Amino acid sequence: MHFEGSEWMNGPRGGIEVICGSMFSGKTEELIRRLKRARFAHQKVEIYKPAIDTRYDVVRVVSHDSTAVDSVPVQTASEILLNLGDAEVVAIDEAQFFGPEIVEVCTGLAAEGRRVIVAGLDMDFEGRPFGPMPALMAVAESVTKVHAVCVRCGNPAQFSHRLSASKDLVQLGETDTYEPLCRHCYLEAVRKEDESNG
Repeated sequence: MHFEGSEWMNGPRGGIEVICGSMFSGKTEELIRRLKRARFAHQKVEIYKPAIDTRYDVVRVVSHDSTAVDSVPVQTASEILLNLGDAEVVAIDEAQFFGPEIVEVCTGLAAEGRRVIVAGLDMDFEGRPFGPMPALMAVAESVTKVHAVCVRCGNPAQFSHRLSASKDLVQLGETDTYEPLCRHCYLEAVRKEDESNG
């Protein structure tokens, strides 16, 4: 049975929802949509993001289509636990930038009966599982994988292809730094890069 948006989680039973995909796939937009619905239901919501993510705003969580919500920037996942109060819904954006402790934080919050909504990149620019995201998906009650549109062929895209030569794992950027590609176009782009570098 499919439950649209995983909003079947209500009442005192906590749970974890993961929204994942490539860059430009609408992860943050979906996160904000779920938060708006929770607020419409008069639930107390708290939103967090890694302090390292200052692309659009230092404090707010902002989607690529410029929808924004206020959030609390934190350096580590454990800081999320400091100011939760009686929040019924805890949202975390760009979860891939946190260390492994984010998994324990999320499972602890769910065990307390809170609804935890986590959004993040499932793969890094080299197509490998990104940070704590695989572990979060493993312990979640629901996982929603969203897709961008491949800018080269128009098919669904699940890879974030980096346009710069940097090999740093974390490099914040937008369309000038990354492009969403399907598997075929991603592998073709990597092959051409390897040939030009070889």
